[in-house]
Amino acid sequence: MTSLTPKDKDTVRSFWAKVSGKAEDIGMDALARMLIVYPQTKTYFAHWKDLSPGSAPVKKHGITVMNGVGFAVEKIDDLKAGLLSLSELHAFTLRVDPANFKIISHNILVVLAIMFPNEFTPQVHVSMDKFLAALALALAEKYR
Repeated sequence: MTSLTPKDKDTVRSFWAKVSGKAEDIGMDALARMLIVYPQTKTYFAHWKDLSPGSAPVKKHGITVMNGVGFAVEKIDDLKAGLLSLSELHAFTLRVDPANFKIISHNILVVLAIMFPNEFTPQVHVSMDKFLAALALALAEKYR
């Protein structure tokens, strides 16, 4: 994995400042896409009564995911230490397969590109992709 350069970090912080006001919509759409495009991920949410796009549980968890992304932006200089408690939660309590972190990251990128076509430049794309990969790696830390 390529590490985040200072320029990548600045790009991520700047882009996040522009899009974070729409985090709820980004999260809901990204999670809904993940559940449709990667139906195997539904197993983690079998306790939800409604997995359809726009449903209350999808919306709520989309917000949770994007709050985590926002928290990661704040901890961008040391994701591994900054996300340790989230890594422990996902590894030991939720028991989420870490491959799913890459899946949700991909869906977040797709939604960002759709919602912010002018701001989602190739440089932003590269930096956000690297950031989300680093975030996924940090979340997977306790699986090792």
